[in-house]
Amino acid sequence: MIVIEGIMRIPPARLEEAHSVMEQMILASRAEPGCLDYAYSVDVLDPGLIRVSERWVSRDALAAHFKTAHMATWRSFFPQLGITDRSLRLYEAEPEPI
Repeated sequence: MIVIEGIMRIPPARLEEAHSVMEQMILASRAEPGCLDYAYSVDVLDPGLIRVSERWVSRDALAAHFKTAHMATWRSFFPQLGITDRSLRLYEAEPEPI
């Protein structure tokens, strides 16, 4: 399994505007083959900080995700929404209940 975790920043004043764009990205990504989970979460203590969490069945599924139209649309909104400090990390993991 591939796990992506990371952050991005959106000016708090633009969070409402960003909500519908992020919702479209999340719904489209979750519908992709190989997507196990895809989420953006606003940090409770730092409202401009968005935490990113993704789980994919394989690197191939993730590579296909990067080529989707909704990914291109999402990225096209970065300047308009003022997205900065985007930092993501990829991890390979084996699911294990704890």
